[in-house]
Amino acid sequence: MGIAASPKLDFAKMMTFKQEAIDGNTKGIDFLFKKNKIDVKRGAAKILGPGKVEVAGEVIETKNIVIATGSEVTPLPGIEIDEKQIVTSEGALELGHVPESLAIVGAGVIGLELGSVYARLGSKVTVVEYLDRILPGMDLECAKAFQRILEKQGFTFKLASKVTSAKKTKGKVTLDVEPAAGGGAEKLSAETVLVAVGRKPYTDGLGCEEAGVKRDAKGRIEVDAHYRTNVDGIYAIGDVIKGPMLAHKAEDEGVALAEMMAGQAGHVNYGVIPGVVYTSPEVAAVGKTEEELKAEGVNYVSGKFLFIANGRAKANQQTEGFVKVLADATTDRVLGAHIVGIGAGELIHEVAVLMEFGGSAEDLARTCHAHPTLAEAVKEAALAVAKRAIHA
Repeated sequence: MGIAASPKLDFAKMMTFKQEAIDGNTKGIDFLFKKNKIDVKRGAAKILGPGKVEVAGEVIETKNIVIATGSEVTPLPGIEIDEKQIVTSEGALELGHVPESLAIVGAGVIGLELGSVYARLGSKVTVVEYLDRILPGMDLECAKAFQRILEKQGFTFKLASKVTSAKKTKGKVTLDVEPAAGGGAEKLSAETVLVAVGRKPYTDGLGCEEAGVKRDAKGRIEVDAHYRTNVDGIYAIGDVIKGPMLAHKAEDEGVALAEMMAGQAGHVNYGVIPGVVYTSPEVAAVGKTEEELKAEGVNYVSGKFLFIANGRAKANQQTEGFVKVLADATTDRVLGAHIVGIGAGELIHEVAVLMEFGGSAEDLARTCHAHPTLAEAVKEAALAVAKRAIHA
């Protein structure tokens, strides 16, 4: 583009910038508490029974209790986390320097997001995943395309593999990696190991058992359609109940529950909750995947448009990836959308709004989009559902 630059990394300053961003958001929440006259009690809490919560020795009596304690890192048996050489996502955000090499156990969203950051900062990244694919649960075509993009960025993937042990020495961690189906082990050494095999509901020690609140085999709190547990006056939302562990899903549930408590009609449409992988480029999805539609026996049509044919992407030299729209073959109603590419996390909401109102691929295809924009790729994918993409 005719711009010459010699970037230099100041990692300590970058970490300060990271902390300032976190502090700014948390202080913003504190401001909202104060603005809305919400009393805050800080400390470990335990439910003593219906209408009673103990916080740091103080017993609070209340009409309603909402459990919204989120989730915590799922440990990996046989791997001892010290948050220095073997870290979780929390420790990965507190490293004192950029590791020369980083081994990631788990090819899910969190592992790939952090791997993408450190790869761009100069780490040699190797990902070990038990399944034979990355991003389990997301559209398979997108996952395969994204894996190829990451490999071009320098990622190494060891799929269908499991880590059975980790040995720490000074400046290095050596992992024993075996085929998931069984077989001989190989050694994998890295300066830092990130364990990112998933998260689990944070429900232990809250007093659920003593209060009689039912949990399932995964530790999730069981609720009805109105987020009520089996104990009167006790509710639960967010990561501690079924559904995707996403902040915006929890937020919508909190709003819906507050509305219901106020006598209004709160509602969350679980069929239209977008998910974003904040890597470079991004991956985003809303609605059903092709694999889910096939499993459900739904007759659908897929429309796909590559960013390489998009004018804005070509001008910006950011042409990796594509947009895919899935629509019902009979009604043309959009059932899902999947995007790999620059700005995917913003573009996906165009389809989310359409789906919230039961829109069709034709509706999206006939909506005028400004040129040149990346969003035109979404329109073209909708046109492609009926095999009418203009620039394909």
